[in-house]
Amino acid sequence: METTADVIIVGAGIVGLATAFALQEAYPGKTVLILDKEDRVAFHQSGRNSGVLHSGIYYKPGSLKAVTCRAGKRAIEEFCEREAVPYKICGKVIVATTEAERNALKTLYGRGQANGVKCELIDRTRLLELEPHTAGVAALHVPETGIVDYTKVCERLSSRLGEGGKRVLTNARLLKLHETASHVTAETSAGDFTASFLVNCAGLQSDRVAALAGSASPEKIVPFRGEYFELKAEASYLCRNLIYPVPDPKFPFLGVHFTRTISGAVVCGPNAVLALAREGYHKTDVSLSELIETLSYSGFRKLAARHWQTGAGEIWRSISKPAFVKALQRLVPQITTNDLVPAPSGIRAQAVAPDGSLVDDFSIRETRRIVNVINAPSPAATASLAVGGMIVERLAQRF
Repeated sequence: METTADVIIVGAGIVGLATAFALQEAYPGKTVLILDKEDRVAFHQSGRNSGVLHSGIYYKPGSLKAVTCRAGKRAIEEFCEREAVPYKICGKVIVATTEAERNALKTLYGRGQANGVKCELIDRTRLLELEPHTAGVAALHVPETGIVDYTKVCERLSSRLGEGGKRVLTNARLLKLHETASHVTAETSAGDFTASFLVNCAGLQSDRVAALAGSASPEKIVPFRGEYFELKAEASYLCRNLIYPVPDPKFPFLGVHFTRTISGAVVCGPNAVLALAREGYHKTDVSLSELIETLSYSGFRKLAARHWQTGAGEIWRSISKPAFVKALQRLVPQITTNDLVPAPSGIRAQAVAPDGSLVDDFSIRETRRIVNVINAPSPAATASLAVGGMIVERLAQRF
């Protein structure tokens, strides 16, 4: 084989890079090879999000998301401090726009308390002090929420890995995987590589990578495109920091919201529409084979049958800018269609179970020599260093 390593990691997004970094910190003598089919790190989810450092307020207490988000946020902040990567703790408000949403806000507050999140229920007077242009009868203030550029975090992780002798090989598309009792072989477009262990952090392709080694997971990745607009500079005063709606507990999506990024721009969104290709960042991006794969999956069909009205609303907001603006106006009534310009979209790699439910927590499945990270959508970027550490702990039991 061209290269032999102790551990191969498939995927140079933030979870893959964080896992390699955790290996480097805990086992500096281990050889690590990171493979990615793209020409640079953070090409997909890690580089196409709004850059929020999540507090952990949304997640079920005790879940992997809750535990790793809290620990990961602290780790990302410490990493950024050490590496001079700009970040900002700016706070967010989760806004109840009707009296009917007050109870949901209180429930969310209780979850935040259980997760150790610093948060406070506030009245409209305090809300207007924080966000003067926001509608709402009450809100939950989460002062420890922050913002960062995750692409820069990934680039810095990659640099530190290179300095530690770890190799990030781009333009290496995985073609086949072979797992034996003693090793794993990865056949790629850049050559064949062998290692004692392999970690699958392939995001949008994670279920397919798992299947390559004969360990297909019961859940499958369904790609949901999140579309954004950006406030024009003259309208950016309408949002000081982060403004979120009360989320629908039936879905892991957080609803269209306002996020001031680390660059100072304000992005609005995302919606959540079925992408017509796994990497379909534009409405015109279509892969017929991938679309058929999604539509033929019984889990997706059950999901669509159960929530078709919600899905239709998301599609309508995708094709109608006024409808998208109307959703934003629930939070900031002064917003008009003229205040918005299109911004790049992202894709959420969301695992859907065979019963049609959206997998709510991170999902990690293991074989003897492979660790498959199947479901790692938001807050995976915030949680990445903690998730990487957890994966290394699992590998360490076999070293």
